[in-house]
Amino acid sequence: MSQDRFNAYRIMWVLVFFDLPTETKVERRAAGLFRKDLIKDGFDMFQFSIYLRNCPSRENANVHIKRVKNALPKHGKIGILCITDKQFENMELFHGKKQADLPKITQQLELF
Repeated sequence: MSQDRFNAYRIMWVLVFFDLPTETKVERRAAGLFRKDLIKDGFDMFQFSIYLRNCPSRENANVHIKRVKNALPKHGKIGILCITDKQFENMELFHGKKQADLPKITQQLELF
């Protein structure tokens, strides 16, 4: 069962994409608070408006998706995508023309 727990089809990645208005001071503050909420919930910045988080299961991913939905700002466009670790590993990353490594999975301790 332990091997199944870390199966590449069971481990999930939650990606949050957003385009938030920042023309006014209130909008900039809302955008900043949204980013801070993502970081506080364990998301890492992948690109400026794309944050991602590794989750050990679909159930755990759903918990974090719910938290993102609770933190949504009043204005802007936000997308949430949940994919398996197996799908994530098929991504090709580049820094300019040089191929880059995928983000490392951080080992998470689960307490029962």
